[in-house]
Formats: sequence, structure tokens, C-alpha cells
Amino acid sequence: MGRNVAIGIQNYSEIIEKNYFYVDKTSFIKDWWDSGDSVTLITRPRRFGKTLTMSMVEQFFSVDYAGREDLFEGLTVWNEEEYRRIQGTYPVISLSFANVKETGYKMTVYRICQLLMKKYEQFGFLRDCRQLSDAEKEYFERMASDMGEADAPLALYQLSDYLYRYYGKKVIILLDEYDTPMQEAYVDGYWKELVAFTRSLFNATFKTNPCLERAIMTGITRVSKESIFSDLNNLKVVTTTTNEYADSFGFTEEEVFAAMDECGCIEKEEVKRWYDGFVFGEKRDIYNPWSILNYLDTGKFMTYWANTSSNSLVGKLIREGSKNLKASFEALLDGQHLWTQVDEQIVYNQLDMDEQAIWSFLLASGYLKVISYEEYSSENETPEYELALTNLEVKIMFRNMIRRWFGVVRSDYNDFVQALLIGDVDAMNEYMNRVALATFSSFDSGTHPSGKTEPERFYHGFVLGLIVELQGKYTVTSNRESGFGRYDVVLEPISSQDDAIILEFKVQNSKRESSLDETLENALKQIEDKEYAAALTAKGIPGERIRKYGFAFEGKKVLIGTQQADG
Repeated sequence: MGRNVAIGIQNYSEIIEKNYFYVDKTSFIKDWWDSGDSVTLITRPRRFGKTLTMSMVEQFFSVDYAGREDLFEGLTVWNEEEYRRIQGTYPVISLSFANVKETGYKMTVYRICQLLMKKYEQFGFLRDCRQLSDAEKEYFERMASDMGEADAPLALYQLSDYLYRYYGKKVIILLDEYDTPMQEAYVDGYWKELVAFTRSLFNATFKTNPCLERAIMTGITRVSKESIFSDLNNLKVVTTTTNEYADSFGFTEEEVFAAMDECGCIEKEEVKRWYDGFVFGEKRDIYNPWSILNYLDTGKFMTYWANTSSNSLVGKLIREGSKNLKASFEALLDGQHLWTQVDEQIVYNQLDMDEQAIWSFLLASGYLKVISYEEYSSENETPEYELALTNLEVKIMFRNMIRRWFGVVRSDYNDFVQALLIGDVDAMNEYMNRVALATFSSFDSGTHPSGKTEPERFYHGFVLGLIVELQGKYTVTSNRESGFGRYDVVLEPISSQDDAIILEFKVQNSKRESSLDETLENALKQIEDKEYAAALTAKGIPGERIRKYGFAFEGKKVLIGTQQADG
């Protein structure tokens, strides 16, 4: 019988002491220490074992765990005599920003100050040590009880100095989920303020700190060097496209299949379809630990990793994205691949205006995977990456996310889809106007919303909804060439018993059109003039089975009309 699978435990010693299921990742300790890097930033998607790894590193090196050979005996790192000698011999400062998720700058700084104050309390014995002067002890007391914004940037710098003098050894600093406050600052609009504070904190802690032995920072993204790392020329960055530590976070396929054998699970191909797909450097077939552990625990296939509130930023970026971004995302949902440049230095304040930055963010966050990439050369200075949705779990997550976009008008949207399928134009107009009125703003609430862009953003969000609702019944495509132009939306039936449908969207131009009826007439005329049905008839679908609808927009008002099928 296999070991018990414990869900959500991030304390390394608890897992080892209670003999819970654990995949040996202690080789990371040796690999990292052997690298000699002063400060290492490792980015991985959420729930990929970053926090557990930081706990493991802390408990290996920290003097607080001296003599705890039992935590590592029998594991990979313990095979090296050199590492058996250094276990438990360093002062370690370990903290996490994972729970710093405030909606304003002042509260964010207050939370960080609270975390730093707790670190001073953890090392409270320094108040009485002979290595500190009376003035330093007074400073220590103030930092432990009443730290302010002006004190925080030097807090870890000073604490490192005190620990170095007490133990006679430089300190190891571990900072988990360093970028969580950055993401919240972007979402809630205090990015610039937090950047200045964070830059000062990181510079003092990791760059100008003579008492620092080594440091690790983990996060989901690599925030741009210009933002907070501009002074850190000693920073080693390991991203999802880097080969270092490629199998140290997440489970390899061999590890997953061995775990399934231990737990008596046999559906390996289905596990692969649901949860495989992550790629780190050149290492493929990496699985998300959270999903695998939950599957081993329940034996059920579900969206474990993807089914959390942490997807809110991802949803915001796609929902409020441009028509081009939504059209590209339609293709991804349809199983197609996307070629784009990737910049792993995420500039959060560019996410509103830079489509490439969004794809880079989705890749770093684990929602996309690298299929292939162009090699960098003097002739090809901006190589592109071929990207796809990571796996079935991610695809299902996005389907559910798109369904939630329509929120309170969910029933109206469903009724619209049913009216479309049976050709009830009156019902289509009734339901579509209610859907549009309630959802326009959510599809155009970015930095520069405008009446001109609202319909384009809305209808691409609407098309994503069609793709989700009609999967298995229709193939939905948009903005493709057919005849003499590019149609807006085509629904190609999978069954020969169903009609094909062409949808054309047009925003009223008040200079050329006096009414929505005239705009609608122009939309329907464009379908004919550009011969949008050509791609369908070329596939053998007869004209009488091709329905054509025009959608005319004026602000949040929609008028839908149709042409008679060709005989």
C-alpha cells in the first residue's frame, strides 16, 4: 500500500516526519549550492512546489535544524559527504510574500513591515547578545515592535549584520513568492509606488549586503530588471525557458507514473492528457504537482490546478484584450498554435497595451507551453516561439472562465445560442440586446475604453463564448479569408444535418448610415459582395444550408437581421 497523500502541506519536515508521499527533490540543494550563484531568482507557475522547496532549503541549511539528519537520510543530497557536513550550519532568514494581497499601497507596505517585524521577533535572542551595542539593541527593539515604511528597506540588511556577528557566518536569505505584491499592485493601480519601495528593499538586501552568503527568490514571473532589479548585477535568473533546475520543480513523467504504480492507479494515458504538457528549458513532460497529488488522493480527473481564484488576472487580460488578442485566443481554444515573440522580463504596466507581454505572462504562468522556437542568430535577432495551451485541464479552465464572463445574463446568452441554432431572429434580437447591455463594459474596461472599440472587443468575447457553447456541434472560426474578404464569424456544422451559419458584425457609421437598419443592410450586403460563403460551398455545403446574419451595433444597442437562404 502506498504512502498517504497529504494535500496542501508546505512544511518539508512535517511531510518527512509523518512519512507522507514525497518525490525526492533534494538534489536541488546540491545543484544550487554547487552553482555558486550569489542571488538566484527562480520563476515557476503557481503550485509547482516552490514553497515546499524553500522550506526544504531552509531546513537543510538553518542552524535551527542542526542535528536533524533524519530529515534527509536516505534522500539524494545525503549521498554526498560534503553536504552531510554543512547541514544545519548557516543562519537563514526565510520569508514569503504569498499572502501580501492588498488593494492599496499603504496597506501593502504595512503587511510587508509586519512580516519583517516577525523576523525580528523570531531572532529575539539577539536583544541580549553581547555582540550588539546598547544603541543597536534599542534599534532592534523598535524594528521588532514599530517598524515603519522608512525603516523597511534596511530591515533585512541590518538583521543580516546582527546574525553574522552572532554566528560568525554569513546568512542565507530565502524570499518566496516575491512578485505577489507586484501583481496586486498592477491589478489595483499602485504599481509605480510599490516599484520604488521594492527596489530599495531588494537593493539593500541582495546587492549591498556584505553579510549575505547566498539568496533565493521565487515567483511566478520575472518582473523586468528596469522595474525592481536595476541595481542587482549579481542576480542569476532561472525562468521556464532555462535549463537549470528543469526537473527540480514539478513532477517528471517517470515520477508521476511511479507514484501511480505506488497508489494503484492505472489510467496513465488519461493522466497524461489532463495534466502533462509543462515544458521547462529543454525538459518536456513536466506535470503540475498540485493536480497530480489531488488526483492520487481522489482518483478523479478534475481541474485542480486551474480551479482557483488565482486565475482572475488571466481572465482580466483576455476579457479586456484587443480583438486581435481574442482572435488569437480563439485559435488556441480550437487546438491551433500561436507564433509570437516572448519577453520573459514582464513589465506589468505594459500588459494593458502590449499583446506580446500578455502572451509572455501566460507562458510564465503555465497556461501556455512552448512547442518549438526559432534559434537566435545575428540574422534573427527577435526569434519567435510556437505556443499552445498547456493541457486539457488548462483548456477546460478557460472554457469555464469564458462561461463566467456572461455572469448574470448567462441564461439570456444560452437562450440566444438556442435561438441562433433554430433561426428565431426575433428571439435573437431580444436576448442579444440584453446580453450586450450587461456585458459590453466588462469587455472594454481597460486603460483606454472607447465607444469605437466596444463592439469589436465585445463580439470577440461573444465569439469565444460561442466556441465554448457549441463545441462538439460546430467548428467556430473568425476573421478568416473567404471569397474576396475576411468574414467575421463562421459556424461550420460537424453534422451534415445542421445548417452552416455566417455572422457579420458592423458598427454604425453615422456619417454614411442614417439608421441601424441601414447598417444592418450593409452588413448583409457585405456577406454577398465578398462571397463569404465560398469557403463553405467549397467544402460541399449547399447554399440552401448556409444561413447569413448581420449584426448592427450602435453603442450598446444591437439589431440582428438575416437573408433568405440561397435556393
